[in-house]
Amino acid sequence: MTRLGQNIGGYHGETIDIQRVLPQIEHAAADKNWVRDAEFPAYCRANATARANLYISTGMHGDEPAGPLAALRLLQEDAWAADAAIWLCPCLNPTGFPLNRRENAAGIDLNRDYRNPQSSEVRAHIAWLQRQPRFDVTLCLHEDWESNGFYLYELNPDNRPSLAEKIREAAAKVCPVDTSPVIEDWPAQNGIIRPEINPEDRPQWPEAMYLITHKTRQSYTLEAPSDFPLCARVDALTAAVRAVLSVV
Repeated sequence: MTRLGQNIGGYHGETIDIQRVLPQIEHAAADKNWVRDAEFPAYCRANATARANLYISTGMHGDEPAGPLAALRLLQEDAWAADAAIWLCPCLNPTGFPLNRRENAAGIDLNRDYRNPQSSEVRAHIAWLQRQPRFDVTLCLHEDWESNGFYLYELNPDNRPSLAEKIREAAAKVCPVDTSPVIEDWPAQNGIIRPEINPEDRPQWPEAMYLITHKTRQSYTLEAPSDFPLCARVDALTAAVRAVLSVV
């Protein structure tokens, strides 16, 4: 599998009609007895005897279509860990998708807005997160239009048993992995980035930084390579999520 060579200066690949995908997600969730939050577009698969709480989000950037499609596929497959409670946010930036751009309709990059939120989307998301329990693991599904392959960020300040290698190996079965020694200005090892940063030193927080500070102690940001076919990116993200479900 080789790069398509379409992304020159930005994302120029396949797009999705988010207003068609979101009703499909809602239908699939309702069909499998997920509970939709009354105040925020999120779903919960509750389990009174859950051994682990897992959080999944996607649709943060409107030029990253694989995430919502991966959420839809996972809901349709309904192959979740039997003893896990799961919270799912399938599209955090619905106004960005019709524009096929990273930011929302107001021009705000939501994934830099979680420390001092200015956008209504992030304020609503944080309010929803504050009503939820703590999560054992969080997964943020993304894409990178510049990447040579799949890669991921791991935030694991307490050095819990890492899931990074399992995630990478699962994705590698369906999509190339970016083996560059430096990715996005971070040192990387075979597609895994483990940033050493104090959240207080970062003026703008992505979602994962908020999560690791307030809701979890183990977070993974998954980056599918946007210059590859959309089906491969969806395959990579769903495989990565399944790898986590198999061990949480």
